[in-house]
Amino acid sequence: MVMSDQAQEKHQLAGLDTRERGFSRPVVFEQADGRYQAMLRYESTRIVTTAHDTPRAALEELICTLQGQGYSQLRSQLSVRDGAYLGSQEPWIEYPDPARQPETPDGLISKFFAWFRRPSIS
Repeated sequence: MVMSDQAQEKHQLAGLDTRERGFSRPVVFEQADGRYQAMLRYESTRIVTTAHDTPRAALEELICTLQGQGYSQLRSQLSVRDGAYLGSQEPWIEYPDPARQPETPDGLISKFFAWFRRPSIS
């Protein structure tokens, strides 16, 4: 799909990256055929979503993709609407981190320590 000009909406996205470093970057939306793709550039990472009917749906896919890669504490703020810069007038929207599975102990060292944690029989 060939993309046309950027949509007239932008969001600021902030959170922690996979190394737990804080970041804040603009999310740009490109529009073609009445559909929107969200695009984020952060260091060597470039993520582009599939096309959606609304910028909000594209942003939600972007959030899910980032969370799946280990990004956390994500939040976004609408910064440009209909081509007009809004500054910090709009509220931040927070996206709860998905529940993480507890790490399962494995390997010889874990088994060794588990042996010492066994209850003693009286």
